[in-house]
Amino acid sequence: MSLELKRQKKRKKAGLFLKVTTALLLLTTIPFPASATTDINTVFHVYIDDTYAGVISDKEVVNKAVIEVIEENQEQYEGLHLQLGNKITYIPEQVFWLNANNEAVSNKIEELGTVKALVTAITADDEQIAYLKDINTAESVVETIQTQYVPKEDLEAFNEQQQSAQTMMAMSTVTKEETDKSLPSGILNIATKEDLKYEVVAVDPDDVMSSKDAVQLLKKGTLEEKTHIVKEGEVFGRIAAKYGLTNQQLEDINKGVTEESILQIGQELNVLVTKPLLNVLVEKEVYKEEAVGFETEVVENSSLPKGETRVKQQGKNGKSGITYKIVEQNGKEIKKEVLDEKVISKPVKKIIEKGTKVIPSRGTGSFTWPTNGGYISSVQGQRWGKLHKGIDIARPSNYTIKAADHGIVVFAGWHGGYGNKIIIDHQNGYRTVYAHLRSISVSKGQKVEKGSKIGIMGSTGDSTGTHLHFEIYKNGALKNPLSYF
Repeated sequence: MSLELKRQKKRKKAGLFLKVTTALLLLTTIPFPASATTDINTVFHVYIDDTYAGVISDKEVVNKAVIEVIEENQEQYEGLHLQLGNKITYIPEQVFWLNANNEAVSNKIEELGTVKALVTAITADDEQIAYLKDINTAESVVETIQTQYVPKEDLEAFNEQQQSAQTMMAMSTVTKEETDKSLPSGILNIATKEDLKYEVVAVDPDDVMSSKDAVQLLKKGTLEEKTHIVKEGEVFGRIAAKYGLTNQQLEDINKGVTEESILQIGQELNVLVTKPLLNVLVEKEVYKEEAVGFETEVVENSSLPKGETRVKQQGKNGKSGITYKIVEQNGKEIKKEVLDEKVISKPVKKIIEKGTKVIPSRGTGSFTWPTNGGYISSVQGQRWGKLHKGIDIARPSNYTIKAADHGIVVFAGWHGGYGNKIIIDHQNGYRTVYAHLRSISVSKGQKVEKGSKIGIMGSTGDSTGTHLHFEIYKNGALKNPLSYF
């Protein structure tokens, strides 16, 4: 290296040393700003959710901003316990110089801040189904739904009984079985089909419901699609109305089917039904006295004409006292079992006699006296200026009128001056006539046996007293009855 180059390097080193020395002298003579300090300070970088809000010197800055956000919303959501709905994250940093901007961070929180309400959720089978302002309101909603299916006084008595039972079990060795006694009304248990819980949660204040709206929601629930099988006589509009749907709604969920369509028996239609979110189960014990039906026994009677029946013994229902265990869901019975049954009175069998005796329809040709004794009060012949066609029989031992021979009744009813009248065709050319009866015991077309009862003596029609007017005809010709006795 040349001598000249060595001299240049020495001059550069001397110049650099002079500059550094001068800079150090300036630092020792120039004063620091008043805010500067040699102490270490802690500041906080603030994030609201995922948004960077800035640097603060004290967390109280954020606390005050949060209170402002809550107070601004409190009037709109009166009665709710509000809290900040955002996540606030603090990242501390150690610094020599304070570089915080508290006001900017506060403004950012007020700008982005939201609120949530700290409320009680009604949870059914681990699913939150309604939000109420507090636990008392939530319990009141459930009780309101329960009283739709259980009298309020029974529900209150049941709850008191449950609390008392829990106290007794906690204080003694009394078992649950010993405390499970039904109320005077027979209620054994009141519960919900769903596993019901109450949980404290933070939600959007707009999701919190009034008690009235919550009751309606839990009772009505959601819509569920089901299948309806068309039955005989059902029409489109009637099916829609049955499920609370309009014709258009039923059309919308059944593509290709309209109210003009001809429905077929057995055809499937989609329908919408409501599915409650909360189902009330009531288990109760019910005692009922119920009728026990009697049996009917038919026995044959060879002395009774075939085709005729007679009640030998009247039947009578018995009575049983039955204790049922019944389970109802939303007021509808879903289960019923017999716990106990006692006979109060036994039923009495009804016995009916069935006639087997065959009665000939053809007469014998000989006649029996048609009354029980009596005398002839008037014979056949001219009387009062006209022909008296038969004989009159009066004052018998009783008023029963009997068929004079086997035959078939061809007339039984009212006939002018004859009053109540019966005509029997004996199927052998003979006919007999019975008149002025008080009542008739046979009907047209009925077979009658010789000597059997056909009516009661009376004084109907043109008659001056109780008697039987009796006539005999052979092949249509009038005969004198006295010739046949």
